[in-house]
Amino acid sequence: MTDIALQRAAIDAEIEGLTLVGVLERTVRERGTEPAYSDRRLADGADDGRGWRTVTWAELVDRARELAAGFLDAGLAPGEAVAIMASNRIEHVVADIATVLAGGIPVSVYNTLSPEQVAYVAGHVEPRIVVLETADHAARWSVVLAEKSTVSQVIAFGTAFDALTASADADADADADAAGSVAVAADVRVVTWDQAASDGAVALAHRHAELAARGEAIKPDDPITILYTSGTTGRPKGVVLTHRNVWFEAAVSARKAHLDGPGISVSYLPFAHIAERILGLYIPQLQGGHVHLIDDPAALAPALAEIRPTRFFGVPRVWEKIRAGIGAKLAAEPNAAKREAVAQALAIGQAYVESTQTGQTTSPELRARFEAVDGPILRPLRAALGLDRIEWASSAAAPMPVEIARFLAGLGLSVYDVYGMTETTASATAGGPDAFRLGTVGTAQDGIEVRIADDGEILVRGPITTPGYHKEPTATAELIDPDGWVHTGDVGELDEDGFLRVVDRKKDIIITSSGKNVAPSNIENALKESPLIGQALVIGEGRPYLVAILTLDGETAPIIARRLGAEGTTVAELAVDPAILDAVAAVVAATNARLSRPEQIKAYELLTEEWTIGGEQLTPTLKLKRKVVISRYEDVIADLYQRGRTA
Repeated sequence: MTDIALQRAAIDAEIEGLTLVGVLERTVRERGTEPAYSDRRLADGADDGRGWRTVTWAELVDRARELAAGFLDAGLAPGEAVAIMASNRIEHVVADIATVLAGGIPVSVYNTLSPEQVAYVAGHVEPRIVVLETADHAARWSVVLAEKSTVSQVIAFGTAFDALTASADADADADADAAGSVAVAADVRVVTWDQAASDGAVALAHRHAELAARGEAIKPDDPITILYTSGTTGRPKGVVLTHRNVWFEAAVSARKAHLDGPGISVSYLPFAHIAERILGLYIPQLQGGHVHLIDDPAALAPALAEIRPTRFFGVPRVWEKIRAGIGAKLAAEPNAAKREAVAQALAIGQAYVESTQTGQTTSPELRARFEAVDGPILRPLRAALGLDRIEWASSAAAPMPVEIARFLAGLGLSVYDVYGMTETTASATAGGPDAFRLGTVGTAQDGIEVRIADDGEILVRGPITTPGYHKEPTATAELIDPDGWVHTGDVGELDEDGFLRVVDRKKDIIITSSGKNVAPSNIENALKESPLIGQALVIGEGRPYLVAILTLDGETAPIIARRLGAEGTTVAELAVDPAILDAVAAVVAATNARLSRPEQIKAYELLTEEWTIGGEQLTPTLKLKRKVVISRYEDVIADLYQRGRTA
């Protein structure tokens, strides 16, 4: 057998026959009294003394079994979907588990999908039950709920329930006025979470045997979820993932990262995103870890400082902001001796972490120098971020700029980049203690094949690849070729040791009018190395040269502005301040000096606003929505090319 076949056989033996039902039974048996999930929804539960609501593994599964029995009463048949639009909270996890226990398929839906996209997803997956949290969610589902007769129950939290019942009351009043006296009844499908939980507890008494039978009927190759893409490049597609997909991925990821036993982690990305499902649901369920649920990514920084997780996954933008914040504060430090001491410690930390890369060695002298600065300088810096207990740190969702990785190395953090997509159940390659090389996304996971096609596209094959898109045979055939290779749509390079470097999205590669191929993400990442720059978009497809649209970083730009003597405090004020404009010009010039001539920015515009998820310029994982931004700033782009080369 080949090495890959042996690896695959070992993992297959480890997860043989596993479904979520068996995984949870084992975890409850071994760690039932230990904490499973915590959130800060104190209005809905008891404070555990730290300002958090916490459930143990036994409590979590008990609640899920009760809700699952209620789902049976509501008419959920095996294989039917439950759609969940909610933030990261305990109820979201309970609803997800309950759906599987009842033989259904949980579908976490991005909170940012438009009503039209929600209608498409609902029409495509046809949920029997819908779970909603807020009035905004209710508004996004209102048309579906008014038209979708297949929905038998809507479970609503506070503001969602108020919005749905207020809407029903308003309709009833309108109908009463029209009829003269008789009002229609409110939508009887809508119940509160508490009512659904209470009804489920009653239902469990007479549904116990049926619920057990549903669980026993689940097979490893059955769907464990369907994840719909965020819809930024067209209609959302539903990626089917099986129990075997996720337990193979969870097992190989834990093995690569040396994650043995439960950890303490933070969940802040949407559960509609595959990375969060693996790290916030499936690996903790497999190992019995303790997950702290954050309902707003803006609250991540203070939560980290309080929780001090042992495991942390940050999308590149999170790591960029950490680097920018530390860099700005150090630059503003008035004590020159202190600045120099920190700078020297960071240099030693970077050298030490770089020496731990595959193929390199750490000398005793370097180890001693690192230990000398780690305790008094680097560890306090990590502690200020809440990262002083980190055993494993990682990044994915987009390529990590290598300079950001080097800066984090200076803090004494080895941040392991991973690469994958929803269609590969998250990571197909990963870095780890035994496979670490800065500037790469590691090597193939055990049992997974990765190769580069003739046109540079990254191809993946193995037990983590989706069986296909839900009800999309044509799209599935375009994704998976007859030999079983998933065509990722990314361009990459494999080195002689099997480390993968991702160049860019195949569709994002810019071909200028002179025929030069340019990867825009490399240039954008170089620009964002400055703590001044929050976001950057490079444009140039079919054009004679490249231009860029830039935004300031709302957190660090004011810190730098004070050092430069700028008077403004808001992004809008700073974006027109002469001192800031000069500083941004210097950033562009310094970036251009590192780039080849075809890659250089010849003109740019600094906007007076930031790009956000709410503003729809960023995805829920803080990636740039290129088509949206280009469309929104067509006039700015046209003006950049009209005014000619200015950078």
